[in-house]
Amino acid sequence: MAALAAAIKIAPFLVACASASATYPQIPTDLTTPTQQRLAFNGPNAVTVGWNTYEQLSQPCVQYGLSSSALTSQACSTSSVTYPTSRTWANSVTLTGLSSATTYYYKIVSTNSTVDHFLSPRAAGDKTPFALDVVIDLGVYGADGFTTTKREIIPTIDPALNHSTIGRLADTVGDYEFILHPGDFAYADDWYLKLKNLLDGSNAYEAILEQFYNQLAPISGRRAYMASPGNHEAACEEINYTTGLCPLGQKNFTDFMNRFGKTMPTAFASASSDALAKAAAQKAQSLANPPFWYSFEYGMAHIVMFNTETDFPNAPDQPGGSADLNSGPFGYDGQQLAFLAADLASVDRTVTPWVVVAGHRPWYTTGGSGCAPCQAAFEPLFYKYGVDLAIFGHVHNSQRFTPVNNSVADPAGMHDPKAPMYIVAGGAGNIEGLSSVGSNVTYNRFAYADDFSFSKISFLDANNLQVDFIRSSTGQVLDTSVLYKSHAVQFVDQD
Repeated sequence: MAALAAAIKIAPFLVACASASATYPQIPTDLTTPTQQRLAFNGPNAVTVGWNTYEQLSQPCVQYGLSSSALTSQACSTSSVTYPTSRTWANSVTLTGLSSATTYYYKIVSTNSTVDHFLSPRAAGDKTPFALDVVIDLGVYGADGFTTTKREIIPTIDPALNHSTIGRLADTVGDYEFILHPGDFAYADDWYLKLKNLLDGSNAYEAILEQFYNQLAPISGRRAYMASPGNHEAACEEINYTTGLCPLGQKNFTDFMNRFGKTMPTAFASASSDALAKAAAQKAQSLANPPFWYSFEYGMAHIVMFNTETDFPNAPDQPGGSADLNSGPFGYDGQQLAFLAADLASVDRTVTPWVVVAGHRPWYTTGGSGCAPCQAAFEPLFYKYGVDLAIFGHVHNSQRFTPVNNSVADPAGMHDPKAPMYIVAGGAGNIEGLSSVGSNVTYNRFAYADDFSFSKISFLDANNLQVDFIRSSTGQVLDTSVLYKSHAVQFVDQD
């Protein structure tokens, strides 16, 4: 039976397509119509606008201003890129010289576009309280997604709850200032789970991407949507030993790089007055490799997005890795770890007291499925430089752990620990369903897999950070906790 199942999954690569069955969105009459809109912070006073079109643009442009009726500025670029198998081109334009924490209105230049708006980044050191949302492992909904039958091992979810995370993000868009999404978008590589796609895998993969990013656009076109990779971005499927059969353009994180490579930042210049901090930040800028690893600052927070898939020893997705996805590396040997060391060393806690890191694969999780190579590579750096909160997904549920290092709970608990607090926020919803909580560990404080959920991080002040887990369908707060940190040391080094 296993061999038969594998043969059925591989069949799309071996059988000529007799009749296309992929569910593509309709191509607009005006091929310059912007779709799949997305925003990102690209500097202390910069926001990048990204979008896709059904033709290449010679000069993508964005008009913007402080009023919807007075778009007095315009920025343009020549960035309009595509890849084999894609029907669209990814465009990006960076708006610079923005005032901090200010609402700007913008319009992508086209004969068929509308005005939207965004909030520019808060200046580093701004102590105004703010919140961000964390959404991970979010897939397409509809005919190619999670509104129909799920695998038998996955708990059954009432269909009325489907796509509720995006709906909740829309309903509460005024409650958060940006979104972190460290990995697993769309689940296009699960195209073969729908029988209608089995003879048209290449088109089904692209159709799912188009559908998903159109569904996300009302959110990602209004709030900065900061992305880093997960395993479902790597290739056209995750079946062992078959990644090499993926068509050109559907392997090695190609769509992810085309979509986010020109929108994510490198690392912000240091806002510290300390010369060593400035030098470390400058070094981090030279080592950053967006969209795989990078950092940015926003108000009280220094946030690092990193890559748990490739570019460190025994990384699961790289050639020879346990996931057999044959991807990367995307930097030179040791580059990502050198970036993290320089970037974290540059953080001045008198400017940005809170340090948050976000990656995809966790090493602390219920169910015993943590990423051991990730822990070996990253945990010592996170402890050394006093990371406050570490955010992960990959496991499709919500989890919170007391501060922990080397699998030992910090005796200070939530009151000024040295170790980071860890959370998993992988329950947003996708075709693979939710993961059962499974076996637990003594340092876990919350685990939930009954319904779709996501996390909200609130920076209350320089010493108190609140983490909430929210049920997507109802808005119910499932779990809330507050981490206190004194942040008494300007530059943390806990060697």
